[in-house]
Amino acid sequence: MAAGVSPPTPTLPGAIDWSAPWLAPWRARGQPVAQQVQGGSPVGQALQAAVRGAAPVVFAAQSELPDGVAYEQYIWDTRRVPTRDNLHDFFNGLVWLHFPHTKRRLNELQAQAIAADGVQAVRGPLRDALTVFDENGALLQAPDALWDALRARDWQRLFIDLRPLWGQARLVLFGHALMEKLVVPRKSMVAHVYQAPAAINTVAREGIAALDAWLALEVQPDTWAAKPFTPLPVLGVPGWWPANEAPQFYADAQVFRPPRAVPSP
Repeated sequence: MAAGVSPPTPTLPGAIDWSAPWLAPWRARGQPVAQQVQGGSPVGQALQAAVRGAAPVVFAAQSELPDGVAYEQYIWDTRRVPTRDNLHDFFNGLVWLHFPHTKRRLNELQAQAIAADGVQAVRGPLRDALTVFDENGALLQAPDALWDALRARDWQRLFIDLRPLWGQARLVLFGHALMEKLVVPRKSMVAHVYQAPAAINTVAREGIAALDAWLALEVQPDTWAAKPFTPLPVLGVPGWWPANEAPQFYADAQVFRPPRAVPSP
């Protein structure tokens, strides 16, 4: 393979390293599903077997999606999620299992926009924001000092000066495309992060459910159309990648980019 060329992302769950710190919230339910897929079960069938109690959707074969019908509209109308046998849809299903209320809310707003405007060549601001978070989003609970440094893109302060404060922070991935990409981690991977209240105890067994209930109410068209997200290079998070123990890890301006210059009036 040529220098500088990233290896292709595997297509099935057998390549997942479940010891990765970003997969800690997903491991207990995700690893058994992955094992079923490795044993020959279709991804949708394995996900459906992991459903506990009442669920907002059923995982179905991709072939159920009729030609010409928008994916999000089909899910809203039928409560069935067409699922392919690949990593992308595997992680999408895991997010449905852990964040069912938020996923249903995102789907509702997508379907409403499609019903109002049809499927356009370019998504409108709200659909674009919903898709960005659905594919690449994350939730960060952190002290205000970390948030101030993150929003300022003051990487030195965020990751070096304030490094001890990361012991009080927790980053929970949401975007299924981001989790798919992290199967083969690369320094340049960036999450679109939304601020979550520190009061929610995400370490407890019910923590993700509490985050889900909170986030489903947070997703409102008037605020989310503005993309209220902050970019965060995820492998810079202390404890997430061994190389970031060295301060020079953060000197890469191609990844840890300085703030955009504000043009003079």
